[in-house]
Amino acid sequence: MTQFKGTFTVMITPFSEDGRQVDETALKRFVDWQISEGIHGLIPLGSTGEFLSVSDEERQQVAEITIKQAAGRVPVLVGTAAENTWDAVHYSREAEALGADGVMIIPPFYSTPTDDELYQHYKTIGDAISIPIMIYNNPATSNVDMLPQLVARLSEIENVSYIKESTMDVTRVRDIVRFCGERMTVFGGIMGYESYLNGAMGWVAVGSNLMPKAFADIYGATVERSDVAAGQEIYRRILPVIELVGGHRYVTATKTALARMGLPVGPPRPPRLPAAGEDLAWVERVVDELELKIT
Repeated sequence: MTQFKGTFTVMITPFSEDGRQVDETALKRFVDWQISEGIHGLIPLGSTGEFLSVSDEERQQVAEITIKQAAGRVPVLVGTAAENTWDAVHYSREAEALGADGVMIIPPFYSTPTDDELYQHYKTIGDAISIPIMIYNNPATSNVDMLPQLVARLSEIENVSYIKESTMDVTRVRDIVRFCGERMTVFGGIMGYESYLNGAMGWVAVGSNLMPKAFADIYGATVERSDVAAGQEIYRRILPVIELVGGHRYVTATKTALARMGLPVGPPRPPRLPAAGEDLAWVERVVDELELKIT
């Protein structure tokens, strides 16, 4: 089985102008553009993909289109998180049946499960599918913090073999690598470049929705060629985008920027509101100054 590595875009979900339907044409165009720009992998139905704001039918629709359009050119990991373990099993089996290369699963985000409950959650899902699972540590949104010691325990589950570590503490990357060895491959989340320097082999990025080539290039420089100076130069260039799509703006700013770049992808679904005021001005300034556009 091929090891996942490099920069994976956690994708937006394009909607129609009124936000009521998935825009299949825009989704296919977006997938093709990402791949042509050199992205290493795609992750639909993550947080940036508004997975909590789509129906079960739309989940399947987005996953199926993304997998078919990618057509094996890059790996596709489908977000299959749910509050109920049985629902997560259902979504994960569905993703596997559709041809996904793996799944990404954040912990249940309301029940604040214990370590034992988390182990059972992921073990149940792992036993139900044969494709790799990327666990996703983001305590800011899930209310659960999977410390490196727990990650090491979870890595004993046969197909729990990847983690998106999305805290601001890059020593987590160091410790996960140390505790898990070859059983777990680390992808950075918020601190992607810094995670590479601490042993990560990938980055699940929001900003690569807007700059896929540059975000992919930072992996090539920093990990493949061990050229830290070149990686740092790319990092400085993409930092305005990283800052733009940080915090609460990660969906709205990304969608607004893509529209300004030439690919309208519809509004975010409520309660999120389209970018306005200072946020809108910020989006416009970054896109124009970096001369971002869809080609």
